[in-house]
Amino acid sequence: MPAVTVENPLVLPRVETPDPATTTARPVLGVVTAPEGFEGEGFPVRRAFAKINTKYLDPFIMMDQMGEVEYAAGEPKGTPWHPHRGFETVTYMIDGEFVHQDSTGGGGHLSGGDTQWMTAGSGILHIETPPEHLVMSGGLFHGIQLWVNLPASDKMIQPKYQDIHGGEVKLLTTPDGGAVIRLIAGDLDGNEGPGTTFTPITLLHATISPGARITLPWRQDFNALVYVLGGEGTVGEENRPIHTGQSAVFGEGDSIALQASAIQESRTPNLDVIILGGAPIKEPVAHYGPFVMNSHRELQQAIEDFNAGRFGQIPPTKA
Repeated sequence: MPAVTVENPLVLPRVETPDPATTTARPVLGVVTAPEGFEGEGFPVRRAFAKINTKYLDPFIMMDQMGEVEYAAGEPKGTPWHPHRGFETVTYMIDGEFVHQDSTGGGGHLSGGDTQWMTAGSGILHIETPPEHLVMSGGLFHGIQLWVNLPASDKMIQPKYQDIHGGEVKLLTTPDGGAVIRLIAGDLDGNEGPGTTFTPITLLHATISPGARITLPWRQDFNALVYVLGGEGTVGEENRPIHTGQSAVFGEGDSIALQASAIQESRTPNLDVIILGGAPIKEPVAHYGPFVMNSHRELQQAIEDFNAGRFGQIPPTKA
């Protein structure tokens, strides 16, 4: 971890540290540990946001850390064909490979550092599977899947697919070069990530070197969440301890701080985190399985439309 990086971070554009005299550090409201489970055909996941009050998540619905797992030959697993409506799914591959196909003809091959951004909108069927050669050989598999809600005005838009290659991600660093920041979507200190979103958000993956501290500017109208993919460190000016599989929720303010512990385990030599936030939609959320709508009646309609085949058809040659 990770797949997209540089040997010398000081060659990258730098995110300036906010002036503490003119900014307000966001306090840490809580740190929670993600429960573990299985998804799809049996790949292991950590439910990053399962223990966080939903009022702090808006506009996000959920996030899973997929793996990190070393599969033996014949073990790699994916998900079968399934529907979605009313939100966007973001799959970010750190290590390993996945193949995506959907009922609109969208899809592609994801490898280390790639992101697929699928806007389910009015309804889509899709499948994610490891490629055949990976099933035969086994190998490392690690990534995240994030669900981003859509406002009521956009829930029934035409489905859309974005294929964001790792080389397109905006690479940044801090003034001392103590971190590599991969900006996938949104704005950070005037830098723009390649992902386009209906709901305003910022999504990034940061690798923080042992002992290094980063303080990032953060929009006041966004919420702020941190999830630890691997390693140990602290969050906030309070220096709350945090480690692999834990999430931190921040309160109001316009900057967030993290620090990597000076000593890390050999298998996680740095502090790797997902940092994300977005503008709360502030609408009712009705969530049932793969559907995220605004009311129970809309959920019923989604189920009826899916059963009636209105989400499209599985391509005959790909079934």
